[in-house]
This record gives sequence, C-alpha cells and structure tokens, in this order.
Amino acid sequence: MKRTMLYLSLLAVSCSVSAAKYPVLTESSPEKAGFNVERLNQMDRWISQQVDVGYPSVNLLIIKDNQIVYRKAWGAAKKYDGSVLMEQPVKATTGTLYDLASNTKMYATNFALQKLMSEGKLHPDDRIAKYIPGFADSPNDTIKGKNTLRISDLLHHSGGFPADPQYPNKAVAGALYSQDKGQTLEMIKRTPLEYQPGSKHIYSDVDYMLLGFIVESVTGQPLDRYVEESIYRPLGLTHTVFNPLLKGFKPQQIAATELNGNTRDGVIHFPNIRTSTLWGQVHDEKAFYSMGGVSGHAGLFSNTGDIAVLMQTMLNGGGYGDVQLFNAETVKMFTTSSKEDATFGLGWRVNGNATMTPTFGTLASPQTYGHTGWTGTVTVIDPVNHMTIVMLSNKPHSPVA
Repeated sequence: MKRTMLYLSLLAVSCSVSAAKYPVLTESSPEKAGFNVERLNQMDRWISQQVDVGYPSVNLLIIKDNQIVYRKAWGAAKKYDGSVLMEQPVKATTGTLYDLASNTKMYATNFALQKLMSEGKLHPDDRIAKYIPGFADSPNDTIKGKNTLRISDLLHHSGGFPADPQYPNKAVAGALYSQDKGQTLEMIKRTPLEYQPGSKHIYSDVDYMLLGFIVESVTGQPLDRYVEESIYRPLGLTHTVFNPLLKGFKPQQIAATELNGNTRDGVIHFPNIRTSTLWGQVHDEKAFYSMGGVSGHAGLFSNTGDIAVLMQTMLNGGGYGDVQLFNAETVKMFTTSSKEDATFGLGWRVNGNATMTPTFGTLASPQTYGHTGWTGTVTVIDPVNHMTIVMLSNKPHSPVA
C-alpha cells in the first residue's frame, strides 16, 4: 500500500510537471540551436576588447526556442571609486544585478498594467482623472487636454508632457521642485503640457511616473510591493527588486553606475545631491530624490536570468509554467504598432521602421519589440524567430565608455 501511494504521488507530480500550461526555459548550447559558433566567438572577442579599453561590464543572455543558448559576463561590476581606478575591482558575474533604468517601464509598470487590464481592472481608454484625483487642466494652462487624457496617451508617449522635467533640482524645476513622493504627484499634476495630447510622440518619463501612480491607485499597494508580490514572486524571481540595498542585497551583488553621483563629474549641483559612486541605488534623479527609489519610469534592478523569464512570459503570451499573469490578447494589444508612429506600441518600442535598427539589428522581424535603458540595458523580443536577447551593462561607470 505504501509503495502504491508513493507511486501515485510521484505520478501526480510527474503529470503536474508535464502539464505546465506555458513553456519554461531550459539550458542548451549554441550548436544545438543552430547558431554560428564562430560568429558568437567574434562577438565575445569584440566585447572583451571593449572591456579591455575601458567599458566596465556586460552581461548577455540569448534565448532561442525556449532554450538559453548563451549566457556570459564580462568585466567588473565595480572598478572605480569616484574617478579612481580600484586596485581590486569587483568582478561581474552572470548573477550580477543591474540598474535597468528605463527598462523599468516595461518589466515593472507595463507588466503591472498588462496584468490589471487582463483582469478587467483597467482599460487603455480610461481617463487619468479616474485614478488620480485632481488631475485636470488649470485655468492658466496654455495647452489644455489633461481633463481628457487617457492611459493609452501615456503609454504611447503622446500625452503632451515634457521629456525630462528635473523635479529634484530646484534651480531647474522652480515651482515644480520636489524631493518628496507625495509632493511629486502634485507637481506632476501642475506640470504644463508642451503639446496637444495625441498630436505626436515625445518620449517622457512623466508618462510612466503617472502610470506608476495609477497602478498604486488601482491595487492599493506601493508599486514595488505589487510587482514583487503579484508578478515576480509567482514566477520564482528573487533578483528583481526596487531599492535592492533595502531588500537584503549587498553592494557586491550589484553593478555600480555613475562615478561621482549625479553631479555629472562636478557640473551639476542641487540640495542632497549624491557625490560618490552610485552602487546599489537607482541612478535616475527623479526616481531617487523625488520618488524614494520606486517609480514607474526607473528604479528596478535585475539580472539577465530573471529578465529572461519575464521576456519568455511575453513570448508565451502572458504566462510561464503554471502561472498566467495576463492573456495573449493583452500582449498583442501592447506590442502592436501605433497608427501614428510604427515604432511605438503601448510602452513597448516596436521594430516598425529603420530608425529602430540600432536597437534591434538588421535581422530582427518587423514584429520584434523591446526597450532600452540609459545605464546601458537593452531587451529584444522577436516572436517570429522565437528568440529573445537581454544585454545589461553599467556603461556610466567609466570615464571612457
């Protein structure tokens, strides 16, 4: 009887594993996947040469047909203290966490929105004012449009907002100055529109700062808690977090970014500005000073292994293993080109024309989508070739990169 029960238990486990709803990643080799190994070796040598002449570090992972076929790390996660070269740099490994910069927009905010929309809790045509009380045109606004601004306008980066208002720098922001998250939302509400919403696409961090606030409004949770508990943890991801130094990670596990804080090597000054090498804190000024390290536009840290699972979730149509985050219809909606600009989906950048070749390359299908980040991060998802690529680096952590 005991043997029978053991057999039935093992059979149940076996069936549950084989019946996983969505493909999961397995390890393979470039040769088995049909890659030209010599071309990969050439790439390896080229990246090594860039590191030799000053590029700090690179992590690269390639997936083909649900299989990880290439994974490697080059260089140093930290090689400078300020502008001084360290005698013993901290080596980068394939597990090193990187500041994702604007890839936060995709793998935190977009994932949250895609999940909430699949659950019917949000719609692209919902007005911002539905979730952000007091979001409206002011009598003195030269350009009107906030009253009717929709979530889709923000996702398309066509909401009318300026590209990069420097809220934490009082000398630049003036009356919109804020180094407090609660006050920052009020400053965003007061930020004047620079063009009529829907008339063109201007990539703006403000769009995603607002979208992050909307996620918090709908879920009743801080953005970081929601994505960590409702997205990353169900997928088994343990190295994708905001504010990693506050979540149990050590600096040695993280790639450093800017050499001299946010001073741009002594050129910029404002109250509370960081002046030492950034190591484990988000580089982005608005995210760090104005949002406490957690924002819809920047602040997420991760490694290539975790990002690989998130990219595979997109390729799978919204799920991974036995976990479904959102449905395939939502993935299609978010990754379809805008009618006004073929390179913009809902947040995702799409390989809609030749202007995206520097990001996606010459061999990517027109359906390829992904995003980049200022710190030197790029993610590429090609559903036609069933292939994804993630490259993470800490480009700002060098005077020559």
